[in-house]
Parts: sequence; structure tokens; C-alpha cells
Amino acid sequence: MRNRYLDLLRFLAIVRVVVYHVTGWAALTLVFPAMSVMFALAGSLMAASLERSGPAAVVRRLRRLLPSLWVLAAVFVPAMLLSGLPLTPRVLLWLFPVSDPPANYWGALALSVIWYLRDYLWFVLASPVALWLFRRAPLPTLLAPYALLAAIESGIWATAPGIAREFGLYFGAWLLGFAHHAGMLRRMANRVLVPTAALLAAAGGAWIVTHPGPRGYDLNDIHLGNALWSAAFILVVLGRGPAGADWIARSALFDRAVTVVNRRALTIYLWHMPFVVALTPLVDVVGWSHQDPLGLAIRVVLVFALVGVVTLAVGWVEDVAARRRPELIPGSRRSVPAGAPPTSPPPAGAAARPVPVGAAVGGANPPPGGNSSGPYAGSAGGPARVPAPRAPADADADVNAG
Repeated sequence: MRNRYLDLLRFLAIVRVVVYHVTGWAALTLVFPAMSVMFALAGSLMAASLERSGPAAVVRRLRRLLPSLWVLAAVFVPAMLLSGLPLTPRVLLWLFPVSDPPANYWGALALSVIWYLRDYLWFVLASPVALWLFRRAPLPTLLAPYALLAAIESGIWATAPGIAREFGLYFGAWLLGFAHHAGMLRRMANRVLVPTAALLAAAGGAWIVTHPGPRGYDLNDIHLGNALWSAAFILVVLGRGPAGADWIARSALFDRAVTVVNRRALTIYLWHMPFVVALTPLVDVVGWSHQDPLGLAIRVVLVFALVGVVTLAVGWVEDVAARRRPELIPGSRRSVPAGAPPTSPPPAGAAARPVPVGAAVGGANPPPGGNSSGPYAGSAGGPARVPAPRAPADADADVNAG
């Protein structure tokens, strides 16, 4: 079953990313470090997929990730080639971006968000080994990326390659997703979690204040501060967040919006930046500066509207990649076939069918304090539990992008 709280976090992260790219407000990166949150959610889902499928989960995740990128490339790569991009073998990186794919002068900005897919690809490929290490030595494995980043940012390893910096910056969040899936974050006592989060936030905040970037206190320019601040944020929102968010269903419109954004997260992420870049000249034409709240609001609405149009046009590719039934707008309720008998609860007072000994299957109930989104058997020593109906293998393995 889906965890709607995690869906809500992904929804908020995607919306925040789009609004940030339109407005440029650095404060948004501090209030909600969306990129690290999305890597943490992706890490949690990747751990679940590896538990279900083993190394085959890597292939499945790539299958979900790449088709939407190929659709984007089919539009923009020919346009860049016609406007000056040299045709070299590196263009093939648009098919499998293990390194930064080439772009021309305008494509480099409009398609700048591709870095996320590059990092995501690295992390997916590294996950089988990382999960093996994490299970055997959780704390050292979890601390390793932060130690790596500290060595780079302090100058101890000033010549580190870019891939090392990216692993130091965001792989820690990915590993916190492993910890979330394993139930470690929820099992942490408040006397441990709260001081740890406070210490990380204080260290991250101190680094941010003393190492401002070219855009001030924008976390995207302050790597070590970003990693520490985001780790504190993730500990709180995943370690002490609710087990679910059923209240979302009280509003049909909001419930549908959360579903649509989650099912189309990759399409929204990939396509929003070209529209942000395309609308930027309007600042000069009509005077919609970053200091004009009305102008900014109009630009945000226009970007979301244009992203909505392109999502209607090509978003179904995400359904095909996930082996779901393609939908124009995700989240529609399937109608009950005519003549089908309605389901009804058992009569009051009816005895429940006994569960045979040994019939319990992991996946229905997490242990106390465990991760409600992952597959767990009943708590040790507790009664057998009837397993909840399981979703298809990839149903909860959405690609998180932001």
C-alpha cells in the first residue's frame, strides 16, 4: 500500500523546486531542502525494491527513469544540433547520462536539471553494494558521505573529482532513506534523534552563515551546509513524521493533485526548466521582476500551466515505463463493471476466520516504531497477521525527481 505521507513530501518537494526556479528565492532552499528530501525518498524506495527483487531492481529502476529522458532528448537534442551543438559520440550520453550530456549555449541552461538524473543514476547503480554495507555497518556507512564531503570542502581533498563531491553531497540523504526503510529513524528515541537533528542543524547553519555563496544563503551553493542542514530536516520529517496522511483524501481535488504530481514527478521535473528559461525574457518585456509579487505569481502560474500541457502530452510515458495502464490524468477511479455484486462488510458480530499457524506473510504490518512504508513481518513474538494485498512489483517505486 502507498504511504500518502511520503507522497505528500514528494508533492511538496516538486512544487517547491518549480517555484524556486521561477522566483530564485534562496530562503526556499532553507525552509524545505527539496533535493535532499527527494533523494531520501528515492533511497527508501530503492531499498524496498532491492529487498523484493535483488539486483534486478536496478534494471527496473532504470527502466522507469530513462524513457522520460529519451522523450525530452528527442525534442531538444535535434534542436541543439541544428543550433550549433557538435555531433560527437558524447551525444549518446542523452541515452544513458552516466556523465553530463553535451548541450549548447541555450540548452545548458534549459536542461540544467539533468544533473539530478545523473546523480540518481549513479546512486541506483551503487545501491546494491551500499545496501549490503549498510546492513552490516549502518552508522559508518551512513557517515561516510558526510566525512567525504567535509574532506573536500575543508580542502583536505581539494582535487576530488566531481563524482566524489556529488556522492558526498547527496548520497548521505539516499542512505538516510535506507535507514527510513529499515525503521531505524522511527526507532530512534527522542533523546537521541532530537539532539542529533539539533546538532546537525546547528553545524549546518554555522557553515551556511560563515560560507555564503554567490547567491547569499542559497543551499545549492553551500555544499557542506546543505548536506548537514538537509540531514537534520530528513531526520525530523521521516523520523518523526506521521505513519500516513489519510486526511489528504478529505479533499478530492487535493488528493488528485498529490496523485498526479507523484505519478508525473519526472515529467514535471524535466520539462519545467525549459519553460522557466523561455519565460525569463518577459521580465524585460513587461517588467515582471523578482521584486514584483504579482509578476512572479503570474510567471509561476504560467510555468505550471505549460508544464501541465506537456504533461498531458507525454506524461503517459511514465505509465508505460512503470508498466501501468496509461492514463491522460492519473488517479481516475476505475468504475465497477455493470452487474458486479457490491462488496459489503461482514455482518455485525460475525466471527473472523482463524489464521492458520505459519500463514503470516511479511508486508502487512511493520514492527512498532518501524517504517510503515516497507515490507515487514509481524513483530517478534506477536500474533500472526493476515497479509495486506500487495501492489505490483513496481507500484510503489516511483522515480523521485526534484
